[in-house]
Amino acid sequence: MKKTILLTASMFLFLAAASLHAEQTKLTIIHTNDLHSHILGFAPNLDYTSEVGDDATRGGFARIATEIRQIRSVKKNPVIVIDAGDFLMGTLFHMPSREEALELQLMRDMGYDIIGLGNHEFDLKPRGLARILTAATSKGKMPTFLLSNIVFSKDSDKDDTLENVFKQGIVRPYTVMTKGDLRIGLFALMGKDAAEVAPFASPVTFSDQVETAKKMVALLRDREKVRMVVAVSHSGLVKNPDKSEDRILARKVPGIDVIVSGHTHTLLTEPIVENGVIIVQSGHYGKNLGVLDLSFRNGAASVDRYESIVIDDSIPSDAAMEKKIRSFIGLIDRKVLREHGLSFYQTIMKTDFDLTIVEDESNLGNLISDSIRWYVNKYDSDPKDASTRVAVAVESFGLIRDDILKGKTGKIALTDLFNSFPLGIGSDDTMGYPIVSFYMNGPELKKALEVLTSIYPLKGSDYFLQISGIKFNYNPNRMIFDRVTGIWLQDGKGEYRPLDYSASNKTLYRVAANIYNSTFLKIIGSFTMNILNIVPKDKLGNPISDLDKALVDADPAREGVQELKEWIALVSYCKSFPDTDGDGIPDVPEEYRLKQGRVVAQASWNPVALLSGGNALTWGAFGMLILLLVIAALAGYGIHSAVKRLRAR
Repeated sequence: MKKTILLTASMFLFLAAASLHAEQTKLTIIHTNDLHSHILGFAPNLDYTSEVGDDATRGGFARIATEIRQIRSVKKNPVIVIDAGDFLMGTLFHMPSREEALELQLMRDMGYDIIGLGNHEFDLKPRGLARILTAATSKGKMPTFLLSNIVFSKDSDKDDTLENVFKQGIVRPYTVMTKGDLRIGLFALMGKDAAEVAPFASPVTFSDQVETAKKMVALLRDREKVRMVVAVSHSGLVKNPDKSEDRILARKVPGIDVIVSGHTHTLLTEPIVENGVIIVQSGHYGKNLGVLDLSFRNGAASVDRYESIVIDDSIPSDAAMEKKIRSFIGLIDRKVLREHGLSFYQTIMKTDFDLTIVEDESNLGNLISDSIRWYVNKYDSDPKDASTRVAVAVESFGLIRDDILKGKTGKIALTDLFNSFPLGIGSDDTMGYPIVSFYMNGPELKKALEVLTSIYPLKGSDYFLQISGIKFNYNPNRMIFDRVTGIWLQDGKGEYRPLDYSASNKTLYRVAANIYNSTFLKIIGSFTMNILNIVPKDKLGNPISDLDKALVDADPAREGVQELKEWIALVSYCKSFPDTDGDGIPDVPEEYRLKQGRVVAQASWNPVALLSGGNALTWGAFGMLILLLVIAALAGYGIHSAVKRLRAR
């Protein structure tokens, strides 16, 4: 009898242990986001080598490949490799993407399982993205592409080719993977902010990511019977938890276990756990690789360990990957750069100081905006007609992607110069944002500058403006949309003269910008209830409704419009710099070492500073304040009188 009891107890303990073991499943998620075609180590590319211990560059697909392979080799549990979107757009490697899909070829070879789509995947328009995905699949089996909240237009055929790609299953709304005894459901989202900064996705739109996530979780849990749900979310994280889209997603959508986040370039060294949901993000450009070790037990995931691995030259490059990357550089030289008389590693200029982009007037922002004005004036202005000279050029902080660093040699190659402004596509369907020009009057120039003083603080860094040919002061304490207090325009001799921006000044001034930034004029107007409404005009003052009509033509003698590409403008401008040391290489002028006082904040609570030159908004608000004070005073007087009468009784 005792033996039977002991045997039964032993069997019970064995089964319990086996059950406990089955309940507890280990999983590793390796993740990246916002790689932006940074296939080589980050800055300067001339410094990057495949050797160990000889350069300070960060990232590089060949190094990441080594690290992914190493992690897979030592983990005894299943491993999934995920990218959370914006794998595209940022370097010369994206230039032949519609034909070659270079990034996706390499990500397949690196071992990625899942790739979510981000906003920059739509930079080449729906048809361009369709071509990229089709080109990728023609190269062999690819990772699974996911996007769950895309909405195709019923009224336009401009997204039909991309819709067909989705119908073919090249991109899926969700997928299910079985790893060991763990059935995992994955889906992908485009966030609100990401969708807002993807104007070339039109006519594609994106449904609310929270509502979509609820539907995906229900589908995966109820129909697909998954035990674990992973959201690949190109929505992002910001400092304020109440405005952080992926934290909001975690709070509002029950049933998600892990959110692999992207879009905001946020580097987390530890996961965020929000409402029981594990959120990770790994920065940008492949400088760090996130490795999340999980245990899944009793229906819930928990973090065993998290590591943000620094990708630097302490990691040897994968030899096969390095060879393939070199062959891609040769392809870019042949198929993209040769027609412009350029090559990938060609030295364009030298500098003995870094050119950097910050949320302020910056030396790199000054240089890029100057290149627009210089280039248009060179190719499309009449020296005999001052009105054709570009008075103002504008660039936005959000489109300037990389610093230009002097590195070991001070030599700046084309590849690094291009990385500072790499984005876009033209109306002619060729790569690179084209430059448009139009006219504004004095009051509209002030409105444009109010974007920096009032929209930027509300909407974030993408709306900070880098400017050329104009400088201004503003008081951040003044009434919103009326903070600019003084504007000066540069004349043909380089001298700054005060601009009359009163309503009576109807003089038209020529402005140049790329087409992407120009499309935001309508958005700014609607966002501010038309307070900052700006109407682009032609030289005669007629409104321009179609910005394609404002494209600058590099060669009017040829049929059609030969678009002036901004990246070409930047290269040409830098090649025009003087060679100050006689070595045959242009040198960055000393004037770009420091700020030049183009954007100056002068905070003051002095009543004169708050009201002087105020517009209707300022005086209306002041009048309302006076009225409220009068009402408060009368109310106080009435109360005081009533109290006196009561006491008199």
